[in-house]
Amino acid sequence: MGKLRDKFARFMIGRYGVDNLGRVLVYASLILLILSMFIRYRIVYILAIAALIYAYFRIFSKNVSKRYEENRKFLNLQHKISGRFSALKNQGQDKDHRYFKCPACKQKVRVPKGKGKISIRCPKCHAEFIKRT
Repeated sequence: MGKLRDKFARFMIGRYGVDNLGRVLVYASLILLILSMFIRYRIVYILAIAALIYAYFRIFSKNVSKRYEENRKFLNLQHKISGRFSALKNQGQDKDHRYFKCPACKQKVRVPKGKGKISIRCPKCHAEFIKRT
């Protein structure tokens, strides 16, 4: 068993390997394959196979710089999406403050709750607007 592992390790030298985007592609293809067993649309099966082929292409690719750049773009997109959800979660858990968007620049402004009708000044563009807290 050790010889086979050593041969595979030598084969993988200089190749990109598995990263976050590769894992997501493999998991997505497995989910689509399972889904294709219940949904009889051929396009779901074709998408699953295409995602799996692309994942293996990325894993065995020798163009490391291009695969690294693809993964970096994917991680940036993932961070943007998860950052929005975590910000909404944090706002929902904050019981002492209200959050408003500045009508001029769309900057989020945090103000204390229970102060009644107040004038809020945006820290970014210095526009003033009146809201009830």
